[in-house]
Amino acid sequence: MTSPMDQEPTEIPDDSPSLLHRIGHLGSTVGRRAPKKRSTKFILQGAFAFLIFGFLVLTVVTQWSELQEKGVAFNLVWLLPAMVAMSFFYVGSASVWGLILRFMHSPVPPAEVQKIWAQPLLVRYIPGTVLFLLARVLMAERAGVSRRVTSAGLVYEQAVSIAGALTVATYFLIAHPDLEGKPVRWLPLLIIPLMVGLLHPRVFGPVSSRLLNALGRDSLPKLLSFGGVLAIYACYVVLWCLMGVGVYLAARSVYFLDLTELPVVASSQAVGFLAAVVSAVTPAGLGVRDAAFAWAVKVALPSGSFGIGAAIAIAVRATQTVVELIYVGTVTAVTRRRGVLIPAKHPAPDPAD
Repeated sequence: MTSPMDQEPTEIPDDSPSLLHRIGHLGSTVGRRAPKKRSTKFILQGAFAFLIFGFLVLTVVTQWSELQEKGVAFNLVWLLPAMVAMSFFYVGSASVWGLILRFMHSPVPPAEVQKIWAQPLLVRYIPGTVLFLLARVLMAERAGVSRRVTSAGLVYEQAVSIAGALTVATYFLIAHPDLEGKPVRWLPLLIIPLMVGLLHPRVFGPVSSRLLNALGRDSLPKLLSFGGVLAIYACYVVLWCLMGVGVYLAARSVYFLDLTELPVVASSQAVGFLAAVVSAVTPAGLGVRDAAFAWAVKVALPSGSFGIGAAIAIAVRATQTVVELIYVGTVTAVTRRRGVLIPAKHPAPDPAD
């Protein structure tokens, strides 16, 4: 007969959630509870709006002063069609994101898609990208899309958009005189199929499931078929070509560029976008994107002047900022007027989400 002292201690199971589970729970609940006090909510919203407005004003003022120092004068004949082409790029990008949600069996009305995609654009002017992504997730949730689906849609969108931009920039990178003789210029030919291939359901499915399960979340209810991935990729290639036309027209309003330089200018803006993606810390890629574009577009200039390239980059940035403001303002006004016809959904929180 053994005494109680001789018995081995019974292990008490540890039911406390792991760190990854706690992170997953935080991600699934943050932003759901609004401040109870109306005054607190008003102050937070006002401070947030003031912060966004402050960064926007600072961006425009800085660009305008640099334009004046360089003696640049806009030619409205070229500027207006540039703004139209850029506007179609934003409308088309939002529509492609809505198509991604539809492929994932979480359709959202077209007007709501434009609103959810457009309004967070202004948040990009605050340093960092977390708020920009979080705003999209929260707004999509109000429209009935679970956070898991929105997050996966963002991964699809960003990856395929980068692959599309890299496709547009590939010829330019290979033919750029500064990269002549350097093997690195051939890398896009390897990176593009790799990026698209990683989104194949047989690859993206297990990877996303393992990550979500580690965070204590269920697997995605629906994945994009590889045919859907290729369709989205083709759409983004077309969209980046369209943005290239808009950038060429904006550049033409500052400096004479022959029509034969359109491919170079279009590729240059894609290079600038990719540089902004790599930096990821500047608001809306400010500075990094413009410098990369100025370096790339100088190839299209007879003198190869980086100074003129910088002036063109500033003009393009100013035009793009104005277009973004007009686009967001128009979408907000239209959806607010149609808010009665397209009410936002408020589903009960998904325990698995």
